Amino acid sequence: MKSLLIAAMVALSPLPPLQPELLRAAIADLDNPAATSAQLRVSGSAGCWYGTEGVADRRTQRPVRPDDRFRIGSVTKVFVATVVLQLAAEQKIGLETPVRHHLPDLPPTLDEVEVGQLLDHTSGIPFEVGFSDLSTPEKVLEHRYDRYAPDQRLKMIPATEPKFTPGTQQEYRGINYVLAAMIIEKVTGHGYGHEVDKRIARPLGLTKTYVPGRNETSIRGAHVHGYLDVPGQGLVDVSDFNTSKSYGEGDIISTTGDLTRFAEALFDGDLLPPALQEKLFTRPNVSMVDGRPAAYSTGLQTFTINGVTVWGKTGEQYGYNAGLFSTRDQQRRIAYSFTPTARNDAQQLMTLRIANAVTSPAAGRP
Repeated sequence: MKSLLIAAMVALSPLPPLQPELLRAAIADLDNPAATSAQLRVSGSAGCWYGTEGVADRRTQRPVRPDDRFRIGSVTKVFVATVVLQLAAEQKIGLETPVRHHLPDLPPTLDEVEVGQLLDHTSGIPFEVGFSDLSTPEKVLEHRYDRYAPDQRLKMIPATEPKFTPGTQQEYRGINYVLAAMIIEKVTGHGYGHEVDKRIARPLGLTKTYVPGRNETSIRGAHVHGYLDVPGQGLVDVSDFNTSKSYGEGDIISTTGDLTRFAEALFDGDLLPPALQEKLFTRPNVSMVDGRPAAYSTGLQTFTINGVTVWGKTGEQYGYNAGLFSTRDQQRRIAYSFTPTARNDAQQLMTLRIANAVTSPAAGRP
């Protein structure tokens, strides 16, 4: 439950009321970036709004529905971090324990990397080698059904020195969460998806959220289709995709409603004891490799826009872009998904419009 302190913060620092016209405009432009659909769910004590644009399926022209599933990409990392912190609370995982204690096949050059450094991206693990070339839409289609086993990802880490001394800098890397998910499996004896379901999805009633099997390519039930603009072929439906390459870092499927419920429970402290929940909102006292201040905590990222600070995570998969954010006091929670037809920096146009719309000062306020 929310503490008295948080309740006081809500009373003392109310957010501006939602502006439906700005929220609608944020998702209405499906030309910038090119996308086939968008949906936005805003909730919290400062107001609620839900809207959609475009179609869930170009073939049938079916509109997007609130219970449509989609690929959430790297928002997956919030679920994985939560499970690791729960296991830490149960003293089954030590955040300062070397990763090689659980995964002895990790190169010995990475002896100093600790479990907690995976979660806040301060591990310094070098880039993996041996991935398929996905540099063009044609190559993405060619390799859409490639299957990666977690052990294979582990073996792709070169036996070279870390990029920096672990714990001294921050660099966002997906491999950190592949290894974190592997540790969950080593410690529990179950797939990480089983633990997400047992510890998060079922207790919270997240009936539309699941981790797909490593051979599973389609999205179960009603879902928003994602498309890729392929030269000479037009928009190709890429909803059917093997995301095992993103195991533990970007493979979960969910809905905006389920993500909102997850954020509510996580920020309320229903899933973690206070000391470990605080890690969600504590960035390491280091710089990112490009010199900027650390942007990531354990499992989350943070930014401030229009004077409003939110915590959460963005995510991408081919044909999909998603995000889950909230102010710490939960006056405003944001869950969104859109289906861009190209995986490039233009996607930021939609996310920036959404970020501005959900934090915009009310008319007449500075």
